[in-house]
Amino acid sequence: MTTVERVLEQVLAHEWAWRILIGIALLVVGLWLSRLLARITDRLLQRLEVDPILRSFLRNAGKVLAYIVVTIVALDFAGVPTSSLIAVLGAAGLAIGLGLKDSLSNIASGVVLIMLRPFHVGDRVQIAGLEGLVDSVRIFQTRLKTADNREILLPNSQITAAPIVNYTALGQRRVDVSVGISYDIDIAVPRQRLLAIAASSTAIHAAPAPQVIVAEFSESSVVLQLQAWTAAAAYSDVRPWLLERILEDFRQNGIRIPGPQREIHFVQAASLSAIRPTGP
Repeated sequence: MTTVERVLEQVLAHEWAWRILIGIALLVVGLWLSRLLARITDRLLQRLEVDPILRSFLRNAGKVLAYIVVTIVALDFAGVPTSSLIAVLGAAGLAIGLGLKDSLSNIASGVVLIMLRPFHVGDRVQIAGLEGLVDSVRIFQTRLKTADNREILLPNSQITAAPIVNYTALGQRRVDVSVGISYDIDIAVPRQRLLAIAASSTAIHAAPAPQVIVAEFSESSVVLQLQAWTAAAAYSDVRPWLLERILEDFRQNGIRIPGPQREIHFVQAASLSAIRPTGP
């Protein structure tokens, strides 16, 4: 080996050593900057009052993406071929995406729920036929609690694909209580009693004013319906209270609530023979 070749080899060795050292330095500094950027982003999102769940998700996702970019840049500067690495990462990402498509769908739906906020924690909702109080909204699933203390876990992808009924969002709800009265009773009397019962409760709003309408003519009674407004949070207490008070008040004032009735007419045999057609 000639002197020139030895010098070139030493120069190349030193160059590779420097590239590796600089690559390691880039990796260390880049990872530190990535963590710093994640903290700054988190503080910025906190000042913007972004939901904590979404803030955590964006911070972690940004940090992982920054780690990947810094690692690829450091390896490329150190002289490691990164084209094959990028291809492998792309193929791995595709395989993981196909394998976790349901989970990724839940994550995407969770982000949509957190950003659009069709409901908040504490709201009473009905989703996909299930009703309960919203306990928490997470990236993968939403947790509901029923009135009898059962826990319902709903995948977020099912929530965004189903109709959502929010009973709390508008602040107040109308309580509809139907009661039957006999056909021979003057409607004005039970109407007055129902309105008086509604007025006696501080939980029932004066505006919109309660009203009583004729809702139906059933087989055995005229069905009156009391429509009164209350706070959404008080609905589950107001309705059973109204039912109990109506029953007590009607009994005290002699207003009869008829049960199911059916009229049966008996026809004697002689009458049947009288109406039978005679033969030729």
